[in-house]
Amino acid sequence: MSCLGNVLWLVLGGLLMGLSWALVGLLWCVTIVGIPVGLQCFKFASLAFSPFGREVVSGGGVGSFLLNILWLVFGGLALAAEAALIGLALCVTVVGIPFGLQCFKIAKLALMPFGANVV
Repeated sequence: MSCLGNVLWLVLGGLLMGLSWALVGLLWCVTIVGIPVGLQCFKFASLAFSPFGREVVSGGGVGSFLLNILWLVFGGLALAAEAALIGLALCVTVVGIPFGLQCFKIAKLALMPFGANVV
């Protein structure tokens, strides 16, 4: 079931979100200092391409908190807004609710990605 969900997910907005995460990751990797942030973006781009059957486990320390604050200022809000808007559009129909919930999972992740792991 998760395979079918992931295929439908790509058509219903997952491709756009995954490409957005990958683009932001590339922009962060342009600078040497931003490479750790870019690698985190690539990890979450893979989640945005196929979210069904995968969970996000949050945790982290002070370093993760400081990186999350910088992340919000330099790119996190745009990705979170994109995922939330797509999620709201998908939740209009009953069939789209599971896909909208995946968008909200990604929107939450876009607000605080550091210290989170995908399992």
